[in-house]
Amino acid sequence: MIEEKTVVKSAKEDMLGKEKIWRLCLKMGIPCVLAQVVNLLYNIVDRIYIGNMPQNGSAALAGLGLCAPILTLIAAFSSFVSGGGAPLAAKALGEEDSVRARKILNNGTVLLLIFSVVLGLAAFFTKKPVLLFIGADIDTTYVYAEQYLSVYLIGTLFVQLSVGLNTFLTAQGKSAVAMISVMIGAGLNIALDPLFIFVFDMGITGAALATVLSQFISCVFVVAALCRPKLTLRLSFRDMKPNSSVIKAIFGLGLAPFVMAATESVIGFVLNGRLKYYGDLQGKGMGDLHVSALAVLQSSMMLITVPIQGFTQGVTPIISYNFGAKNKSRLKRAYFITLAVSWAYCCICALVMMIFPRMFGRMFTPDADLLALTEKYLPIFVSGMLIFGVQRACQTTFVALTEAKISLFIAILRKIILLVPFAFLFSMAIGVSGVYLAECVADATAATLCSIIFFFRFRAVLRRMDNAE
Repeated sequence: MIEEKTVVKSAKEDMLGKEKIWRLCLKMGIPCVLAQVVNLLYNIVDRIYIGNMPQNGSAALAGLGLCAPILTLIAAFSSFVSGGGAPLAAKALGEEDSVRARKILNNGTVLLLIFSVVLGLAAFFTKKPVLLFIGADIDTTYVYAEQYLSVYLIGTLFVQLSVGLNTFLTAQGKSAVAMISVMIGAGLNIALDPLFIFVFDMGITGAALATVLSQFISCVFVVAALCRPKLTLRLSFRDMKPNSSVIKAIFGLGLAPFVMAATESVIGFVLNGRLKYYGDLQGKGMGDLHVSALAVLQSSMMLITVPIQGFTQGVTPIISYNFGAKNKSRLKRAYFITLAVSWAYCCICALVMMIFPRMFGRMFTPDADLLALTEKYLPIFVSGMLIFGVQRACQTTFVALTEAKISLFIAILRKIILLVPFAFLFSMAIGVSGVYLAECVADATAATLCSIIFFFRFRAVLRRMDNAE
């Protein structure tokens, strides 16, 4: 039996194809930016509270920094569904095929459940050797990293579902609801952190517990929102029956966002290891201090990358929907607005950090030695962000256009092809400073190459749309 396409559209979906593009980009993008900013705040607040613990704050911050690559890798698996499934669902809605859109959502949910069980167990039973491998010191930083990770892994299911499913709300025009789901979890975490860390004197374990509880509440909200019967994209057991073509499509397009997120984990392993090795050559304890400095620098860089990630997350359904509807003029306008906003924001933020590095360091630590490292290396570390916005706009558009192979290449380019070799080569040449320099050189090179590729490929996509008309 051949399934017919469903052609009834909600007002929110119809908005994606008719409302003025600049107004639509703001309407869809700003709630996602606010959600990501609040989400960023609770990640940063964790580090601020932990870094300012009265005893061993720097060591605890280093322990949290060592956990970051593992947590990033776990969260990356949700990108298969959020970054691959949501654009496919938005494209299907543009093609007026809501039956397929619902199958994408529900098959994606099954994948998230599987990821949660496998990843949670794997991380729990391998945490000690992995933490030691990436630079944890058994006498100092390991104890903090192990305490945080042990509690955090309890919430693996909540992370996968809340992150993986939230973008399906945005995909059908409900970016405000998606924003609320993130803000609820983030706001709760910000409130619980000082209570558990300081009042209950639970230290870094309290920070992890606060995060797990907030993720649980956010997860419940997202699942409840997607169960509403009035939604076109909604959760239903009937549509969770595995469909091989749908799962293959999710993996195909989601591979690029997954690799982009997962490579952040790989980079964490590499950079922490290089900094620990070359830092210890400078003197006892300097390796751990450089690992702490990297946590501060990466947290500062998140102030640039996370909000713009929110904006591009908001505009992706607009591009996907109009690509599916074959509306070339709206597609082009959406891209150029994404490019202008992404580049301007990244450039301005990078300049501020390069001029006032110590101000950002003070957010995370009062330690004089750690502040000195931050002041010295933050301007170098973020300088590649001056043009990173161009890459973010191009890569987002490739994902929205379901250009899976190119998206995958660009995702690999910045971190794996460029940053990993640069980190090894530069550190061998000039020592610990080379690790920080590698980040900015990789970012700038990747953005330049991505722009060149996009110039030619986007024109080809537009010509293909002309031929299809």
